[in-house]
Amino acid sequence: MTAPDPVDLTSRLIRCPSVTPDEGGALELLQGLLADAGFACTRVDRGEVANLFARFGPKGHPRSFGFNGHTDVVPPGDAAAWREPPFSGTVRDGAVWGRGAADMKSGVAAFVSAAIDLVTTAPPDGAVILAITGDEEGPARDGTRAILDWMAANGEAMSACVVGEPTCPATMGEMIKIGRRGSLIARLTAEGIQGHSAYPQHARNPLPALVTLLDRLARHRLDTGTAHFEPSTLALTTIDTGNPATNVIPATARATLNIRFNDAHSSDSLAEWLRAAADRVSAESGVRFGLEIEVSGESFLTPPGPLSDLVARAVEAETGVAPVLSTSGGTSDARFVRGHCPVVEFGLVGQTMHQTDERAAVADIRSLTAIYRRILADYFAEVSATSM
Repeated sequence: MTAPDPVDLTSRLIRCPSVTPDEGGALELLQGLLADAGFACTRVDRGEVANLFARFGPKGHPRSFGFNGHTDVVPPGDAAAWREPPFSGTVRDGAVWGRGAADMKSGVAAFVSAAIDLVTTAPPDGAVILAITGDEEGPARDGTRAILDWMAANGEAMSACVVGEPTCPATMGEMIKIGRRGSLIARLTAEGIQGHSAYPQHARNPLPALVTLLDRLARHRLDTGTAHFEPSTLALTTIDTGNPATNVIPATARATLNIRFNDAHSSDSLAEWLRAAADRVSAESGVRFGLEIEVSGESFLTPPGPLSDLVARAVEAETGVAPVLSTSGGTSDARFVRGHCPVVEFGLVGQTMHQTDERAAVADIRSLTAIYRRILADYFAEVSATSM
């Protein structure tokens, strides 16, 4: 069997309108290709989300290299604003155009093509595992998490994993992600006493207390960064009273903030800090504060070592670029994989992801496929030599 052309496969995947949580035919397309190449394929659907697990080689083999990615995409927005229809997969001006071209149907196409090429031309002494989800752009509860839960229940495991998210800011090959900051959303509710603005002595205005608290939180420097992470950040994202009246002191005011935190903190330590700050302002003002916290993920790090070295060597061999190791950016499904096995992220340039006219350079897709193919070949060559 000949491996699918990754550029053509990217176009075919884009033509599957897989806006979260719709599968759109993308996983069916991949399952057919992988099954024909000898992969044992299992749909691991949970809730409304479709997921695909595919393995070539023995179950539970100690040398089992994995790739993780997603075929779901964000909505395209106004289709009329696109130069090419968002689900057309048009190849033009040296790029593949469409929603998901950069994030990350091209990455999935690249590792599927690389894996099929390896197993059909040089079957490895070990296993190749592909874990492909339909829930990365959504709540991320029933995608990669569901696959990992199923793997644990069925004796499946990866020794190492590459997540194929776009990682390069501007130039192909320039960055590998070896970790990610954690993300925490805090929703504050300030409860006062409503009253007439002409008689403030009969009310308890929650707004000054909330503003005081937010000012203290925003001015506080969480840290100065750590060995592999930039400083943690806190951003105020909304403040609201829902009060249309100009002569009424509101009873309630709300605010939301987002903290992106490094490995100097945990979500628990930050929650404790937020509660303590709210309690101090409450004691000063008499305004009560409610606090709801939603954690998207903890910070994590795969220390520089064998896996990042393996990927970096393959990147430099195929592109001539020596990649930097980074923990920048938002969250990804690597935050779930990291509890299962060592994981790093490497993929395309992500400049147009989630934008109108999202696209991926044809040359970059082919380069990424070659990098993934080299990673697989080098991994199995190295682990075989080590085991001898």
